[in-house]
Amino acid sequence: MAAGTKLIAENRKARFNYELSEFTEAGIVLTGTEVKSLRNGKVSLGEAYCTVEGGELWLVNSHIPEYRHGNLFNHEPRRRRKLLLHKGELRRLYGKLKERGLTLVPTRMYFKGGMVKVEIALARGRKKHDKREVIKERDVRRDMDREMRT
Repeated sequence: MAAGTKLIAENRKARFNYELSEFTEAGIVLTGTEVKSLRNGKVSLGEAYCTVEGGELWLVNSHIPEYRHGNLFNHEPRRRRKLLLHKGELRRLYGKLKERGLTLVPTRMYFKGGMVKVEIALARGRKKHDKREVIKERDVRRDMDREMRT
């Protein structure tokens, strides 16, 4: 993380379920109560994904719980949220999505200069046997680190 940024949430599940390749930072359109809830560190990106519809990028299925001290105008926890990218970046990502059969997955959400940013990545889904290989590699690496320490 760069200086001046504060991590809100990280999608650790995405690193396991997908092979991540290209990362992009996007802004997000939020209401006031959503930002207040994020300042409390409340968000879930586990099942979230991004979709392109009507020339716009949307964050779908992310969960930002209602602000506890909110009022009648509190937000919906699982509503679709618009992501902000330059038109050229959006076209480039959309082209890669269509051509290669990839998907866009949010990996992190953080504050940067008082604004909420979402890091999205191009991702290719892993098969079950690929996930097993990742677990084996992680276990081997952990064992080697233990041996090196002793």
